[in-house]
Amino acid sequence: MVSKKPQSLPFEQMPEAAETLMALMHAQGEVARLREREQLFSSLLVSVNAVLWAFDWETQQMIYVSPAYERIFGRSAGLLLADFNEWRDSIYPDDLDYAERSLAEVLVKGSIEDREYRIISADGQIRWLSDKCFVSHQAEAGQRVIVVGIAEDITEKKHLEGELQRLATTDVLTQSSNRRHFFECAHREFAQARMDGTPVAFLLLDIDDFKLINDTYGHPEGDIVLQRIAESGKAILRRGDLFGRIGGEEFAAVFPGCGTEMAHQIAERLQREIQRLSFTHKGQGYGVTVSQGLTCIHPEDESLDSLFSRADAAMYQAKRQGKNQIVLS
Repeated sequence: MVSKKPQSLPFEQMPEAAETLMALMHAQGEVARLREREQLFSSLLVSVNAVLWAFDWETQQMIYVSPAYERIFGRSAGLLLADFNEWRDSIYPDDLDYAERSLAEVLVKGSIEDREYRIISADGQIRWLSDKCFVSHQAEAGQRVIVVGIAEDITEKKHLEGELQRLATTDVLTQSSNRRHFFECAHREFAQARMDGTPVAFLLLDIDDFKLINDTYGHPEGDIVLQRIAESGKAILRRGDLFGRIGGEEFAAVFPGCGTEMAHQIAERLQREIQRLSFTHKGQGYGVTVSQGLTCIHPEDESLDSLFSRADAAMYQAKRQGKNQIVLS
């Protein structure tokens, strides 16, 4: 049997074959590199703790959402891609109107970078999102309007901001407003009352013989008295009233919309509530009283300082007249 030798390409075709082979090898290399980049991109998307999303404005359909959606929202990405209401329905009800309006503004502004709103995750947790977005394609020459964005979970940041705000505005011992925050709010209420022509009352309250309490029972016991007084203030005052500790044993209150008679009734209720407080130290019981100075806005008052000055003078008059009473100025 005669064996055949492999046929070889004619010499003139060899360069073409080599070029074809090189092209195939190059194409295979490109495919491999594309696959590597795709795998890298997928890994990055999985590790990013923010939701990347793309939204078709005309069809109102979510056309892409990254894996972080299921971690942050606790909901199925497939359901969201099928129905954008999955995202809409997860927004905290009080924030829904803002979230929708601010999203629509992107069509006019081109980008929105300060959107913050709350969502309710599938497990019932309330989370804060910072959801930046911009228009990727403008509606020109028949192009679809695609809005893309990145939604980051900023819940921890918001909690920290809230705690810092609380520490900056709250008296640590009594958990009522501190002096600076109280007077900031009081000045605003005074300005509003002047502008609207409505009444506002200012009250100063000082614990009688507080130094004697500290000297007799100790400063820890004095701290308990301050805390109980603050609790009484919070219990008696109405919603919208201001109450704060502005000095060692001195508290103040502002009653927006209150004329003289109503403000005096609130001060009397507070006086009675404090008189009912009872304290015990090492088996020895004692009570506390307070002296209060009360005033209301006058037509000639140009600043809160006038009310503060009158209330302060009235409070010291209550001290001179025997304590445990309210003096109206």
